[in-house]
Amino acid sequence: MDSLRSNYRDEDDEGDSIRAAEIDPLDPSDPPLDVNLTEPPNGTRQHPPDASEEISEEEPASDDTKSAKLTKSPGNDDGEEGPTPKKQKQLSSLNKPAGEEKSPLPASTTAAKNNRSASGNVAPKKSKKKNNNVWATKSSRKGKKKNKANNNHNAPTEDPVLITPVPRFSDKGDDNSSMQICLSKVYKAEKVELSDDRMSGGSTKGYRMVRATRGVEEGAWYFEIKVVSLGETGHTRLGWSMEKGDLQAPVGYDGNSFGYRDIDGSKVHKALREKYGEEGYKEGDVLGFYINLPDGASYAPKSPHYVWYKGQRYICAPEGKEEPPKVVPGSEISFFKNGVCQGVAFTDLNGGRYYPAASMYTQPNQPNCVVKFNFGPDFEFFPEDFQGRRLPQPMVEVPYHGFDKQVENGEKNTVVAK
Repeated sequence: MDSLRSNYRDEDDEGDSIRAAEIDPLDPSDPPLDVNLTEPPNGTRQHPPDASEEISEEEPASDDTKSAKLTKSPGNDDGEEGPTPKKQKQLSSLNKPAGEEKSPLPASTTAAKNNRSASGNVAPKKSKKKNNNVWATKSSRKGKKKNKANNNHNAPTEDPVLITPVPRFSDKGDDNSSMQICLSKVYKAEKVELSDDRMSGGSTKGYRMVRATRGVEEGAWYFEIKVVSLGETGHTRLGWSMEKGDLQAPVGYDGNSFGYRDIDGSKVHKALREKYGEEGYKEGDVLGFYINLPDGASYAPKSPHYVWYKGQRYICAPEGKEEPPKVVPGSEISFFKNGVCQGVAFTDLNGGRYYPAASMYTQPNQPNCVVKFNFGPDFEFFPEDFQGRRLPQPMVEVPYHGFDKQVENGEKNTVVAK
């Protein structure tokens, strides 16, 4: 028991000596020192540091480091403390923004920058090294480009012209001034077959159209069609077609053609059938087709302007919007059967050019449905009485109105209608 009491006394003496060393006040005459205040293990309360003292910012130390600072060996009474504290930051440095903590530039560099900013002068750029080669010539390419651009501004500008390729265009092999009117090889459906004299046509591939090479836009005109062969399943629709009539459809399919049907003798326009005549026609009948367009040229649309460009035929786009079609006053279409008028079929026709047209139909594995045109002047059933109508001219007298090439300004070919 006595030995244990002596050991406790020694430990209390050591603790009192440590507390006395830590609480020992500083002399005011001594210069400020960096103080590292750490909490002693027995929880002794510490005084807050004065404003003149520096605050330490140490990284959190491990338990081994703390014990090394505060623990002394039992046999060492020299009052040695733990390892020397780390360098401490000044209090004034804690109030600086983060951007100012970068390492400052050398004084010489800062002074040079301040002098430059004060004077406002910037160091001149290095001039390019002159080429002393006497054999090298200066390029004036940029100058030429500028001159050319300036000259283009002074040159007169031309308005662009829109042109459209012509998908179908009658050529001299189809019609010319030395030929007479016949069926066109160009303006027909592909499946329509023509005779050698191009006066007869037939088809077995559904309703397909063929039209004549010449049309009329003014006056009274007449032609005949004879139904050569219908067969058991053949049918026809015959009449007149304008330039925009659909060749892959029967006559009367759209608003640009007017047809006369064989089954019940009805008239067809815009794919609508209407009652017309007493009965239809059959194989061997001769049908007459009459049209009257009084002063029709005044109501016809302007003909397109055709040009040649790089070996291709084109149509110039019309200026502005296209005018709506004009109705020809007093115009009419009438059909005749074996010389007998079946009555007036259509009136108030639009101005334009009308072509004789025919469409034939026969089922497969059947002979062609064939019709034959007669453009005059010798008709088989020419009407003796037109019932007050204007006497017509035979279609054979329609003048050639094809297109010939003429050179314009020696450069561009313009197609002019005759």
